[in-house]
Amino acid sequence: MAIIETEATLHEAHRDNHTHRDVNGGWLRPAVFGAMDGLVSNLALMTGVAGGSVSQQTLVITGLAGLAAGAFSMAAGEYTSVASQRELVQAELDIERRELRKHPKDEERELAALYESRGVEPGLAREVARQLSKDPEQALEIHAREELGIDPGGLPSPAVAAVSSFGAFALGALLPVLPYLLGATALWPALLLALIGLFACGAVVAKVTARSWWFSGLRQLALGGAAAGVTYALGSLFGTAVG
Repeated sequence: MAIIETEATLHEAHRDNHTHRDVNGGWLRPAVFGAMDGLVSNLALMTGVAGGSVSQQTLVITGLAGLAAGAFSMAAGEYTSVASQRELVQAELDIERRELRKHPKDEERELAALYESRGVEPGLAREVARQLSKDPEQALEIHAREELGIDPGGLPSPAVAAVSSFGAFALGALLPVLPYLLGATALWPALLLALIGLFACGAVVAKVTARSWWFSGLRQLALGGAAAGVTYALGSLFGTAVG
């Protein structure tokens, strides 16, 4: 009895703790890349322009223009990319649906052979394939998972990807501009706020990965800082040459 109770306790603990995050959603990737891209690109753009010794007004306009252009570009790109991916998947699903309708027995044998290749006893594999193939929609889903590696019911939404990307990019790109909008007259407050934002974004991303928060934060900080340093140097060089 004690062994049974122990096993039941372990089972309950496993069931309660064995959960997974949603890694197939259509919002996480564009949101993460959008925020990072907005921060890095607009920070680099503004530091490059600042290196050319332009006026504060020009710098603010540059930052706002970079925010708007980048956000719309990211949203359009994500929408087109995800929509094209969905269309490709749907085309493959249509092919599989036609095959299931025209050659159901061949598809059933194909599924059984796949299970056999994974170590299932041949007779059992054929029986499992037969039962799973009774429902055409269930059969389509299983074939899509096994042959194409996709979940027909979990395809990302182009609209969600576009909105996530737009909002995240705009938020990230706003950070380098915000100090100037609040009255700052020097570059360092914008640079400081943007670098803090880069570290914070990297640390937040670590929450959905296996990396430690400080490693992810420092990595993003280093990459963004390097981009800002290079563009500032180029801006200073070109500004001097033009002047």
